[in-house]
Amino acid sequence: MSTFWLIAFIFGALFIAGLAFYAGTLLRQVKQQKDQILAHNTKRQIQQEQKNTKLADSINLIAKAMKEKQCEYSEGCLRVWVLLSQYVFESENNIELEYPGILKMYDVVKEMPTHAARKKYSKKEIYKMDSARWKAEKDLEDEIQKDLDKIVLQFKADPNAKTITL
Repeated sequence: MSTFWLIAFIFGALFIAGLAFYAGTLLRQVKQQKDQILAHNTKRQIQQEQKNTKLADSINLIAKAMKEKQCEYSEGCLRVWVLLSQYVFESENNIELEYPGILKMYDVVKEMPTHAARKKYSKKEIYKMDSARWKAEKDLEDEIQKDLDKIVLQFKADPNAKTITL
């Protein structure tokens, strides 16, 4: 074998070894990225589960308070609807169809002013809004109660929560 072919073979072998080393480095980096993504997704999933647990506990507590007439339907529906919209369900849920009574009550009161914003209105206007709210509470009571029964079954109180359970 001539010297030229020997040198070409050595350079070829070194070139292939360099490419193999580079490929190994890239594969290691891809594995590290996959591991980081998996760790991030696992952490995010744990955080979402913790958030869902807190949301479910709050939803359950408010629903029980409404069932026991400790919370007005208008206030409870407003609060529950906002919490339901933040809850991440395991399967695709259409909360508009699942809880129509709560949605209807929410639609009635969502634009009504609360707290300090109510002070901007006259007593007559406030009474008119309150009358509409009371009428809706009375008209939707049966639907809301059915929704509350479903909610109490679906959303369980967190046994580790530091809240008072009903």
